[in-house]
Amino acid sequence: MSGALWEREVRVATAEETHALGSALAGVLASGDLLVLTGELGAGKTTFTQGLGEGLGVRAGVISPTFVLVRIHPNLPDGPRPGGPDLVHVDAYRLASAAEIDDIDLENTMDTSVTVVEWGRERVEHLSDSRLDIEMHRRPGGSATAGGPTGPDAVLDFDPDDDDEPRTIVFRGFGPRWSTVPAILEGMFDADLGH
Repeated sequence: MSGALWEREVRVATAEETHALGSALAGVLASGDLLVLTGELGAGKTTFTQGLGEGLGVRAGVISPTFVLVRIHPNLPDGPRPGGPDLVHVDAYRLASAAEIDDIDLENTMDTSVTVVEWGRERVEHLSDSRLDIEMHRRPGGSATAGGPTGPDAVLDFDPDDDDEPRTIVFRGFGPRWSTVPAILEGMFDADLGH
């Protein structure tokens, strides 16, 4: 992807590892961070975000915001990161443009939250000069499309028992905030993540 300052690929074998990766990454996130998640249905975007929420210490109950577009999960004063950022979880699948993104007023929460936008590629880049792009694939060599599940390789239906099939997660850093690879991602290459 052009413009990325770096790219790292991590493979996970189970939904639990996807969750743990999100939780570990949360340790380096701060208010104002924008994460853009892309991947076919069932790729693990919500599982990853649940891990982020746990690591950030926000209120439990992170679920896909598909039908409400935006869910705000406040930081818990008695959680692992008291006083840390809230988590704003967005599903941009049904939003066709940056203008529609602007209509949901994400700029009002960006400074105090970690903002995670599923299906946000080519829709939310204008919100911040820095972003962490996270592309998730259910099978090796898969491609996550910008606009959602389309084409002959799209997974439109999946068996919940497939949650533990291997995933490939590609991280790309954009802008000054992500000028260097977070140490947690470098460390993942030394860890046993099922490969």
